[in-house]
Amino acid sequence: MLEVKVGDRYAKVKLLSREGNSIQIKVDEKIYDLDIVEVEKGIYSILKDNRSYNIELVQGDSAKSFLINTYEENFELEIIDAETRYLMNRGGEDSEEDGRSISSPMPGKVIKILVEVGDEIPEGTTVVIVEAMKMQSEYKVKTDRIVTEILVKEGDAIDANQPLVNVE
Repeated sequence: MLEVKVGDRYAKVKLLSREGNSIQIKVDEKIYDLDIVEVEKGIYSILKDNRSYNIELVQGDSAKSFLINTYEENFELEIIDAETRYLMNRGGEDSEEDGRSISSPMPGKVIKILVEVGDEIPEGTTVVIVEAMKMQSEYKVKTDRIVTEILVKEGDAIDANQPLVNVE
C-alpha cells in the first residue's frame, strides 16, 4: 500500500490486481477497475467506466514527486513512503537543533560518516548516514559549517537525540 498526496489531499492506494492493461486499485475505501495504456513516453490513456481520460505524467523535483497534466487540470502528486513520512514527522531533512550539533531523532546505527574534523562544509552537505527502523537517513547541515568534533564511529549504536557530530 502506498500513501499519495495529490494537491492537499492524502489517499491510501493499493494495487489489488493487474492483468495486462487491466488493473484494479483501491483508493482509500473505494475500488476502481481501470484499463491503462502508455500511448507514448509519459502519456497515458485510462479507461474507467467506459470513459477515456488522457494524462501526462512528468517527473518532479524528486523520484517521488510528479506533475499530472490532464486536458482541464494540473495536479502535483507525491508518493509518501516510509522514508518520506519519517522525514515529514521530524520536520524535514535538516537535523541541527541548536545549529552546533547533528543528531538523529531515533535510535539507530551509524552507517557512514562523510566528514572529518576541520572540514569546511557548505550548506546541504550530508554529514552522517544513520540506519533506523531498516531505513537509512542522511543528516545534513543547514548552513555553511566547520566540523569541530566527531563523537561516534561507523557501526556505533546510537540513542535518540545523541549528538553525533559537532560543528561551528
